[in-house]
Amino acid sequence: SNSFHFLKSYKFDHIFHLAAQAGVRYSLENPYVYVDTNIVGFINILEKAKEFKCKHFVYASSSSVYGGVKKYPFKENFKIDNPISLYAATKKSNELMAHVYSHLYKLPTTGLRFFTVYGPYGRPDMSLFLFVKAILNKQKINVFNYGKMKRDFTYIDDIVNGTIKVLFKPPKSSLNNIPYKIFNIGNNNPIKLEKFIKIIEKELRIPSLKNKMPIQKGDIPVSFANIDNLRKLTGYRPKTKINVGISNFIKWYKEYHKIK
Repeated sequence: SNSFHFLKSYKFDHIFHLAAQAGVRYSLENPYVYVDTNIVGFINILEKAKEFKCKHFVYASSSSVYGGVKKYPFKENFKIDNPISLYAATKKSNELMAHVYSHLYKLPTTGLRFFTVYGPYGRPDMSLFLFVKAILNKQKINVFNYGKMKRDFTYIDDIVNGTIKVLFKPPKSSLNNIPYKIFNIGNNNPIKLEKFIKIIEKELRIPSLKNKMPIQKGDIPVSFANIDNLRKLTGYRPKTKINVGISNFIKWYKEYHKIK
């Protein structure tokens, strides 16, 4: 389509494809937008990467693909054929589609399974945004799985550093002659949601009002990334401690919304 003319004009030889309709819970409400964006949109970009002989196509997958896996930490070679949300199914589909293009056209592709990315300018539907906004407004926060959920929160700076390092290390054709790789990119240090909330309360110096609820359909109770493979390839080591990341976010949030 004409909307891709810039790829030809500027002759990009490396592509990051990070755009998606994200989130597990919204996929219960509006499944069609996930198919339009994450599957139709993905194949459009793949086609252009093939057409312009891209040297490396790096795309966002998700920790949600691990679904109901109860063996921790999650490793890239785990069997993940049973997704529990449509969002996860679209991300697994992306990995499968990329494999086809790597196989047929020798397009070097790398999928990154992101683990609960947080930080300034993040998604407003994420728990950190919702919690900070509600606590500042003296409103109740919804605490799913009664606060027992664990998440491998990964600060945005660490994610960016790892993602950029991957870009310049395209997969070589292996024994099966397919230049295709998948990596976890996380913090390798999950924390309970209730502890996460306590850190927010401490930073804001305001106690929260909690509405404790059961786990929602499609949510995974624990996310925990094994990052050995990414570390071996790039030297990736997340550096940002959770209290520092939350503090940075709150500082940004107050400045952005002009809250004293």
